[in-house]
Formats: sequence, structure tokens, C-alpha cells
Amino acid sequence: MSDATDVTKELDTTGLNCPMPIIRAKKALKELQPGDILRVTATDPGSVKDFEAFAKQTGNELLDSLTEGDTFIYRLKKG
Repeated sequence: MSDATDVTKELDTTGLNCPMPIIRAKKALKELQPGDILRVTATDPGSVKDFEAFAKQTGNELLDSLTEGDTFIYRLKKG
């Protein structure tokens, strides 16, 4: 995962279950400009596949995903 300095906005969805991490990420991305990067932290194990599908369906790029214990971290680049 790259340096956090390239992240435009951070979103904490820990403790939320599907579909809330995706819904919150979608709302946060609407506020960003193309090329901006959203970093999302989640604890829902289902979010791994959810964010992969979300990126493909919306044209936003899933730059990377990282698992740290029970926490999942995603970086999405707004398309």
C-alpha cells in the first residue's frame, strides 16, 4: 500500500455490515474530484468482494486492499 499522503479523504466504516460500507463509500466518492483517492477502513469480511464488485460496476479504480487482523483497508481512485 502506498503512502497515506496521496489519500484525499478517509472513511471509517468499522463495525458496519453490508451494504453500509459500500453505501458510505459511494456517498463519499460523490464529494471527490476525478483522480482523488478515498481510503476506507472496514471490519465486514464480506467487504472484500463487495469493494471489488463496486469498483468494476462504478468505474472507480480499486488501487489496493489490505488486511490487518480483523480490519480491511481499501484505496479507491475516483474515475
